Amino acid sequence: MPSSYAAAAAGSSSRKTNRTSTAAAATARPPAPSPSPAPAPPAANPSAASDSDPSSYSSSSGDEADLTASDSATASVVSAYLSVAGEGADLSKVGIFLSSAARRRSPPCLICFDPIRPSDPVWSCSSSCFAILHLPCIQSWAHQSASGAAVPCPTWGCPKCRFAYPKSQTPTSYLCFCSKTVDPTPDPWILPHSCGDVCGRRLNANLDSGCEHTCLLLCHPGPCPPCPAVVPNAPCFCGAHREPRRCAHQRYSCAGKCNKRLSCGLHRCPVNCHDGPCPPCAVRGKHKCECGETMEEKLCSESVFQCKRECGGMLDCGKHRCERGCHGGKCGECPLRGRRTCPCGKKDYPKLECDAEAATCGSTCEKVLGCGRHRCPERCHRGPCDETCRLVITKSCRCGGLKKEVPCYQELTCERKCQRLRNCGRHACKRRCCAGDCPPCSETCDRKLRCGNHKCLSPCHRGACSPCPLMKTISCACGKTCFEVPCGTEKNQKPPKCSKKCNIPRLCRHKLECRPHKCHYGACPPCKLTCGEELSCGHTCKERCHGPISPPNPEFTLKPTKKKMEKQIECTPGTLCPPCKEVVLGPCFGQHLGQERAMPCSKWRPFPCQNLCGNPLLCGNHYCTKSCHVLEVPLNQPEGDPIASVSKENALAEPCEQCDLPCQRVREPPCSHRCPLPCHLSDCPPCKVLVKKPCYCGAMVHAFECVYFNNLKAKEQLKVRSCGGPCHRKLPNCPHLCSEVCHPGMCPSVDQCMKKVNVRCACNMLKQEWICQDVLKEYRNSGRDPKEVPKSQFGAGLIACGEDCKKKVKVPDPELHLRKSQETKMLLPSSIKFVAIGAFPPSFPVLSL
Repeated sequence: MPSSYAAAAAGSSSRKTNRTSTAAAATARPPAPSPSPAPAPPAANPSAASDSDPSSYSSSSGDEADLTASDSATASVVSAYLSVAGEGADLSKVGIFLSSAARRRSPPCLICFDPIRPSDPVWSCSSSCFAILHLPCIQSWAHQSASGAAVPCPTWGCPKCRFAYPKSQTPTSYLCFCSKTVDPTPDPWILPHSCGDVCGRRLNANLDSGCEHTCLLLCHPGPCPPCPAVVPNAPCFCGAHREPRRCAHQRYSCAGKCNKRLSCGLHRCPVNCHDGPCPPCAVRGKHKCECGETMEEKLCSESVFQCKRECGGMLDCGKHRCERGCHGGKCGECPLRGRRTCPCGKKDYPKLECDAEAATCGSTCEKVLGCGRHRCPERCHRGPCDETCRLVITKSCRCGGLKKEVPCYQELTCERKCQRLRNCGRHACKRRCCAGDCPPCSETCDRKLRCGNHKCLSPCHRGACSPCPLMKTISCACGKTCFEVPCGTEKNQKPPKCSKKCNIPRLCRHKLECRPHKCHYGACPPCKLTCGEELSCGHTCKERCHGPISPPNPEFTLKPTKKKMEKQIECTPGTLCPPCKEVVLGPCFGQHLGQERAMPCSKWRPFPCQNLCGNPLLCGNHYCTKSCHVLEVPLNQPEGDPIASVSKENALAEPCEQCDLPCQRVREPPCSHRCPLPCHLSDCPPCKVLVKKPCYCGAMVHAFECVYFNNLKAKEQLKVRSCGGPCHRKLPNCPHLCSEVCHPGMCPSVDQCMKKVNVRCACNMLKQEWICQDVLKEYRNSGRDPKEVPKSQFGAGLIACGEDCKKKVKVPDPELHLRKSQETKMLLPSSIKFVAIGAFPPSFPVLSL
């Protein structure tokens, strides 16, 4: 056993010993005598999980539990196994039983149909189905199966899988699943009917498998998992390949040629590596029969054969020929040689030749006839005796009720019918002249089974009937999801959870938008979307959907529905939408901004606010100072406005006040100067106020009459404002000045400066002349903004240093940078003076700040 496997088994056992005192006390008691458990089945049984799936008694067919994380009790059972086998271990068969036990479900007993509780004594089938039954039920079942027939049966079968157990293995005590603890105490921290100790059952009962390991799980229901131990050099079937494999899968095929020598001794097996004996040799060839007279083409495995010709060879006597078929070797001695007698065997002829016929002796034959009681009365004769014994004797019939003299060969029967009960104990034999060996009852049992739905179809028998073998299918409303349960347990089941969509169409307006729901019984869930119906006011209903409802499915039931219940249920009509509750802003009488009130749309109406009227007067320049009122002639009322309260015909309408203020109208063309006349309706006179406009470059200021300048077109206004001199505004991206004529807007050469710039390397040893726009492009390509570059450093560092730069300058780089910065500060005042004096022409006005 590998060390890891043994350590895991020891660790699991020690954990259980220290965990609960109940299990320790149970294991400390002297074990009671118990019947030897049935040999554990092989782990690789494909029908073990499906035949005994406890989850078939539950209401869901698609639930699969995670053994390693879902339940603490289940995780503790498999922890030792996973420490050896890893997380990828095959626990699918054990998982079905552990998940059902971990959820504390109570599957019914197949014999009494009562639920199996954790405190009930149980018995578990250890053959293949691992079904759990009540201990008293299986004891009664085994007793009736073994003693119910006319002839006592030495075995009894499991009610589920029909596996035959010997009568000596009838359960007598309540054992845990691993059969180590008698009457295990119920513990809420471990699985029901489990002792909580390491299982310890042999993982593979087949002695030829080579597995000698035991189960590492804690005492558990169901089959033991495959052996997780690793065999370092597991040979394949043919023995040509070895590799480390799991002990449960150590017998494998290497997919190569078997190449074992076949039984013929001439050829080798051409089949791929396989288990079991090699197939017969299939090489074809010409072979002779045993006598050597016939040659036929046959398989190598059929090379020894016999032809259809008789031998015909001379026997040792030299007088008779061999009558056997084709054979090998000598024909042998003559069967007529040796001791010879007369046909009845009473007289010997010791010296009679083999070709001479023995004579009859003349005495009575006295050979036993076919009846077995009388002898042949004829004289010694050749050939068989007459099989029909015609001696008249007194015979009794089979039942012993009639005696009569009849020939020996004739059977005597009477007409009396047998009144004995057959082995079923219910029906009489009624066979004519029965000798007491009444045959088994041929009637059908026809008693109602425990399920209450069917009758027993087995031949009439004693004792309890077998459990109903049928399964009941419980399906969802649409019938696409279903599961099967034993017949008789369907009354306590619930419908399965179906993941398919409900096929009942919705009748409300959201049938294409509403989220689909799963299949169900009964009424569909209400639509959760908003109504969305358009109301007369123009808004949409925001209440929950209240449209018509589809007729519901019938409620889940396994009983047949009566004809009265099969009537079509009509759909429920929808209700009308409630009054619009949309919150809208209601205007006041004067339609003032900011004075609207929030109110439901169905209760919308204007109201007077606390502000002044503010409506434009007839002059068009001033506003009404009355309190908020209904306008008699609303000047700002657009055509088609639905507000009916603002109308000239309204009884509450009153005119606005008259205007006595000076003119405040906007002049034509518009300007910022007020009209000197009082408020009037006619056009204002032209504005003669002088307007000062500076040129674009700021060199001079122009004075225009307001009416003259405002009557000019936009292009003419731009033209008259230009001074006609050079612009000389500083470009934003480089240190140069604009050389264009005074112009509006941005300078046209902002990105196309053609002036030359001295470009230097980082150490100022190399120098080149570039065009300014090329310098700007170089800065943008390097990710730097030209606006952030100081004027004194513009163009510096764009050229890579040459090989001679650092040779001529022996100063370290930090000192070189320090010296350059100091030189820049020393040159800064003179460069500023040059810019202030020489950058502008003499005629350009310089503003002093």
